[in-house]
Amino acid sequence: MKFATNIGLEIHIQLKTKSKMFCGCDNNAEDKPANTAVCPICMGFPGVLPVANKQAISWTLKTALALNCQILPLSKFDRKHYFYPDLPKNYQISQYDLPFAKNGWLEVENEKGERSRVRIKRVHLEEDTAKLIHPEGADYSLVDFNRAGTPLMEIVTEPDITSPFEARVFLQELRRIVRYLGVSDADMEKGHLRCDANISLRKDETLGTPVEIKNMNSFRMVERALLYEQKRQAALLEQGGRIIRETRGWLDKKGVTAVQRGKEEASDYRYFPEPDLPPFVFSGSEIEKIRTTIGELPRQRKERFMKKLGLSLKEAATLTETEELADYFEEVLKEGISPKKAANWILVELLGALREEGKVFGKQRISPSDLAELIKLIEKGSISGKIGKEVFRQMLKTGSSPQWIIKNQQLRLVKDEQPLYEAIKEVLKSQPAACADYRRGKSEALQFLIGQVMKITKGQADPLVTRKILKEVLNDGKTN
Repeated sequence: MKFATNIGLEIHIQLKTKSKMFCGCDNNAEDKPANTAVCPICMGFPGVLPVANKQAISWTLKTALALNCQILPLSKFDRKHYFYPDLPKNYQISQYDLPFAKNGWLEVENEKGERSRVRIKRVHLEEDTAKLIHPEGADYSLVDFNRAGTPLMEIVTEPDITSPFEARVFLQELRRIVRYLGVSDADMEKGHLRCDANISLRKDETLGTPVEIKNMNSFRMVERALLYEQKRQAALLEQGGRIIRETRGWLDKKGVTAVQRGKEEASDYRYFPEPDLPPFVFSGSEIEKIRTTIGELPRQRKERFMKKLGLSLKEAATLTETEELADYFEEVLKEGISPKKAANWILVELLGALREEGKVFGKQRISPSDLAELIKLIEKGSISGKIGKEVFRQMLKTGSSPQWIIKNQQLRLVKDEQPLYEAIKEVLKSQPAACADYRRGKSEALQFLIGQVMKITKGQADPLVTRKILKEVLNDGKTN
């Protein structure tokens, strides 16, 4: 029996504001000692009053607009009650019936490359909880409240995603967007971006019973967990079983999901309006002012690179993976380098070298202008491609300009015929078979001989002058 799949995502993204959501504590406390970036407000002491972070609200609206959402003219915060060690107040300041934004969408590609639109139900803002630490082998847990109160933007999709692959692609595209917007680093491994997924199977138009999956800390985990749950539910339904609405955790080492608890309903949280914070009213002019700060998003930039610059889908997708890389590429273009050559040097040479060294883009020491200058020197014939790659390696290592490296190491092409004659005579003397092959009409023998000259001159022989002299000498029949 074949079942259709419906997946909805609940995504939490930590905003990288300077201070926390409702107090002035440092919001960048990942590397600080436990429980040092705290105050009476984020610790939930009696009698304290929260003050909303204006920047966090603005960034939430900005993200919502980038996701084609409608900004509600009236919004408010609510108290969400539940009891857990990571929640110091025993309630979380969140949003319920009047979030900041609703009814958006984001396009993604499926396995076949076909685009589909995933509806976004809501975008709201809340405070993060503390971090629970479970020491291995211990019979207790520790709580670090440094994270408590961090601005946490939640994005909830409709169950429009039809495969685990599509879910992963959606999350990757969303991460690109929030990074382009500059509102979050969205690093899943560090917990900046966290995702819960609801998956259900159906055999007709009626949605099946959803099961929530938690504990997924990477895009790969999200896809693997959903694939497992998809198979588990299908097998259960084929056997005549019934899917139970529940929350399951992903056990990555075992590659399975396991029951955690029954799924809560909204009534379980006893929502009511936050009495210490007033409602928020946004005018049309305020919303439009935020919209002007969005700029070009990754999908738009990728399509421009393909349509206007003639790049392939793979080239454009890689170059727009981060805003920093796309900006670097465009800075190289401003120096008069063709898009294809700039893309090739960045994608093959620069990113390849960084991968070999275990580094990420942004840690390189080569400026866009220096890379463009190197490409120009090769194009003009001032240096050979082989020397160019050696210069590039020195640039990567030292951060020096190509001109300085070439001058300092005397790497310019040898164009004078006299020193080249000496090198060519040496090659012809040691390669009589190749000389004979050339005279018998084998043109590839000439290229081999040029390569040998380049080898003994360490790439400094001008290939055009070398070709000219070789042909003259070989056609004269003199090899000594």
